[in-house]
Amino acid sequence: MDNTQSRTTSADALVIFGVTGDLAHKMIFPALYAMAKRGTLTLPVIGVAGSSLSPAQLRKRATESIRQKGKIEDRAALDHLLSSLQYVGGDYNAPATFDALKQALGDARRPAHYLAIPPTLFETVINGLGAAGLADQARVIVEKPFGRDLASARELNRVALSVFAEDAIFRIDHYLGKEAIMNILYFRFANSFLEPIWNRDHVASVQITLAEDFGVKDRGTFYESAGCLRDVIQNHLFQIVALLAMEPPAYQGFGAVHSEKAKVFQAMRPLRPDDVVRGQYAGYRKEPGVAKNSDVETYCALRMFIDSWRWEGVPWYLRSGKCMATTAGEVLVELKPPPQRLFDDSAPVDGRANYLRFRLSPNSAVALAARVKRAGKEFVGDQRELYLLDGQIGEETPYERLLSDAMAGDGALFTREDAVEAAWAVVDPVLTDHTKAHRYEPGGWGPKQADALIAPHGCWHNPAPGKTAK
Repeated sequence: MDNTQSRTTSADALVIFGVTGDLAHKMIFPALYAMAKRGTLTLPVIGVAGSSLSPAQLRKRATESIRQKGKIEDRAALDHLLSSLQYVGGDYNAPATFDALKQALGDARRPAHYLAIPPTLFETVINGLGAAGLADQARVIVEKPFGRDLASARELNRVALSVFAEDAIFRIDHYLGKEAIMNILYFRFANSFLEPIWNRDHVASVQITLAEDFGVKDRGTFYESAGCLRDVIQNHLFQIVALLAMEPPAYQGFGAVHSEKAKVFQAMRPLRPDDVVRGQYAGYRKEPGVAKNSDVETYCALRMFIDSWRWEGVPWYLRSGKCMATTAGEVLVELKPPPQRLFDDSAPVDGRANYLRFRLSPNSAVALAARVKRAGKEFVGDQRELYLLDGQIGEETPYERLLSDAMAGDGALFTREDAVEAAWAVVDPVLTDHTKAHRYEPGGWGPKQADALIAPHGCWHNPAPGKTAK
């Protein structure tokens, strides 16, 4: 099969499978509206779902979705989006549904098929597209989770690659579309001062925290099938690790970035049970869709190592959880203290030496902590942060950016087959071989057992809810 055009030409139609679902309502319609406001939505949008829906009902759902995100300030953009919408209803197992889709596509020959559907339906829809001849010159956008373990990821890759070429498969992780995540890659390789210290000789440890102050809400059934390790750490946090740990790409191009990220996953030491602490917030078992005796983790902390020349021996500590003290995401790269203590007060403050901090959410920032002398004759000082970057007005939302890139055929912010499988290989040993989840109270920082995990290298850095953190 020749997918050359899918690699070099923009899509001429967007097909959204699962257009009546939660993801489309919360994320995709607002992203399409934002694209319409920028003037970048220039192709028909065809929604596909199993329910019977009129075009007017679909337009109403889209309008309600956009209104829930805020005031509709550009009526012309909304009208443009609504006029672009079409709908095809039918069973994903029925060839007639794909025949109706082919008819709705009309003259479009390079559609982008977005699978905003449960993972159990991925194979059905991909095979249906192939059988209907709707995959030639097309591309497919697959929502995470891409598999639930190494075996299922390999099987899903096999199915997808039997219909689409690798560079026509866009495995979407919305976290990679965040401005703050993209800035990690830029900051690392656009600044020459960082490279000499970005290695095992100068870095003591790396921490990544992604915390949410709310529970599973109405996603109890989904969380029972996933858990925090699968839902957040294996994809979102591992992607951040890869950007922080990768070697400089050999050339300017997303293929080089993908290759270096894959090498990081391949160098990660497979996890063991004593590398992982699992937690479950008090009250989780009372959530709708949750089993009364559930042992699914809503919190996960882990210690990992990357067996590479650059990072040998440096511990990486990752944690994520629900019902935490705040909603925030941060990276803390702690540097080793100076080799000689020339000043009495120059020991690490509260166990913390100089560090580089990436604030990922809710606002974006980069900060460098360094000691500064106080005024006077005494050689004493304080550790303070030099604040380097704040969030910028006019940022694209992650889904707006990723949808635009996928339709343009730009795979820079998507995940490659080898990287997906290598990441699953790291967590596969502990998906079932682990200790029971420890109970923790909402509003804190998870179970105390996670403190013992990091104790040999200090303590957790708890992100503050405001702009800066101490």
